[in-house]
Amino acid sequence: MNKRTIFALLTLAAMLTGCAVQPYDYTAFRESKPRSILVLPPVNESLDVSASYSFLTQVSYPLAESGYYVFPVAVVEETFRENGMTDPQEIHSLPLDKLNDVFGADSILYINITQYGTSYQLIASDTRVTAEASLVDSRTGQLLWKGAATASSTEQSNNSGGDLVSMLVVALVDQVINTSVDRSYQISGLTSFRLLSSNVQNGILPGPRARDQQRQ
Repeated sequence: MNKRTIFALLTLAAMLTGCAVQPYDYTAFRESKPRSILVLPPVNESLDVSASYSFLTQVSYPLAESGYYVFPVAVVEETFRENGMTDPQEIHSLPLDKLNDVFGADSILYINITQYGTSYQLIASDTRVTAEASLVDSRTGQLLWKGAATASSTEQSNNSGGDLVSMLVVALVDQVINTSVDRSYQISGLTSFRLLSSNVQNGILPGPRARDQQRQ
């Protein structure tokens, strides 16, 4: 399944399930009208040391599909590295004027990863990725948008049937598969779509390069 197909399926799911969600106040977003987004390396609050980089590699596609110019994350990361900065927490604390001097982006995206990885319970194995994001105006520091999303490998699983031994075996096999194929990376892709797509309920607004420029 390619990224465009996943994008379309997630959009449909959001339309079907998001009706009861309170609408987000986009007043500041509409006034700012950002055209470009600088994504800072995510702060990792999980126990998996690879979470920040793994999630960072997934964010450009949904933002670009939403109509924004996204500063290449590899170039941004290397720029920070050349200036002796590798800690996302330290990078998040940089003053806006310094970020503007180097990159000149219209807006800056801050991401926090609160869950990343596979946990093994008695009769289930769950790979889960949860992240929060805030988009701010790089000139004023005004919060334009914030959101959170999660995705889990158990969303389509069904452990309601079968005996206990069978359920334990299935959970163990899932644990091995999740670890061997880096399921966390795959799940983080789903989380990034749910978090950063303009086609989900209360997501970011479509950018100037979006196919459908009509804003919410």
